[in-house]
Amino acid sequence: MLDTSRPFTVRQAADAGVPVGRLRSSRYRRLLRGVYIASDRSLDLHVWLTAALLVLPADAVVSHTTAMRLYGLTLDDGWPLHVSTATSTHSRLAGIVTHRRRGALRPVVLDGLPVTGADRTIVDIATKVRLVSLVQAIEHMIHRGHTTSEALMDYAMGRHLDGVRRVRRVMALTREGVESPLETTLRLMIVFARLSEPSCNVDILDGSGRFLARGDLVYARWKVLVEYDGWHHERDARQRQRDRERREELEAAGWRLIVVTSADLRDKREVVHRVHRAISARGYDGTDPHLSVMWDRLFAEDRASACLV
Repeated sequence: MLDTSRPFTVRQAADAGVPVGRLRSSRYRRLLRGVYIASDRSLDLHVWLTAALLVLPADAVVSHTTAMRLYGLTLDDGWPLHVSTATSTHSRLAGIVTHRRRGALRPVVLDGLPVTGADRTIVDIATKVRLVSLVQAIEHMIHRGHTTSEALMDYAMGRHLDGVRRVRRVMALTREGVESPLETTLRLMIVFARLSEPSCNVDILDGSGRFLARGDLVYARWKVLVEYDGWHHERDARQRQRDRERREELEAAGWRLIVVTSADLRDKREVVHRVHRAISARGYDGTDPHLSVMWDRLFAEDRASACLV
């Protein structure tokens, strides 16, 4: 029996006794050339990829920024979908970019779909995305346990692929323990403004050694903490209560807390100035923020800023 809740081909329909003419009825929806699904089925990334793999070469795997979405981080608007194959193909499917590879592909399975490995995915996107997005992707993969700094560098050093040189260079900007892409963005905003670099996700203790908080970006020397608060902090009453109590404990212990929201990121320059004013008030005597045209280009608004899936 044909399962119409999943993508199926015309041949599969015919084998199940469903004639081609019936597929043109309102009961079915055409996804790609030769691929259909029940019209009442909601469409998501998994459905579209399943449909594409039905009509692509047997060795085709999800790759590039589409693979990154399956690893949990969205770096673009989702289209076109990217797949890779080592098989010669002249297939032209709307909304799908097919990358021709040399040699056998070694995919992993995510959500039931064949996907390029974490290290290969990072190398593949290295020449396709902006620098900030690439650092976000690397730190995301490390945080989620898909790779390590050492494994990724070994991969980049041992391969002759487009993207490996950029990965090697960017590794100097990546840090262990980063838990969200917005933390990456905030840290790089500070670093590229030539301010002192904060430590990532540090446990903050009071004078007696009692745990107070785990801070996103921490200047222990000046007791300044910089954190990004997402929408759940702004809308959830219980979270706001916990945040208030946490903030009062930190302030009582002498810490200065800078909270950055999505609204604040509309003026990224001011965020950097806020950080500079805070650490300067605590004794920082380094250079003022250097916010050049290049800095503006690095942190122009894009989807890479905070899209976790």
